[in-house]
Amino acid sequence: MIATLKTFARVVTTPVHLKRTLLIACVVGSWLNLFNHGDELLHGAMNAALAAKLVLNNLTPFIVSNFGLLAHQRH
Repeated sequence: MIATLKTFARVVTTPVHLKRTLLIACVVGSWLNLFNHGDELLHGAMNAALAAKLVLNNLTPFIVSNFGLLAHQRH
């Protein structure tokens, strides 16, 4: 299992893959932030809870795109 995790880490941190997954996270995360919290952001209602939600909105597509990458690599 540790060898598998090391392989996954190697694949995910490959520069070409990392560039692609970060781009996906940036584009999709920005859209999610705007769609889900645009009104709060426009009114300047920033607080710790909203900041956590914004981070999670960017982290989620990053994780999902990496899972997709790993699923494709296993075939």
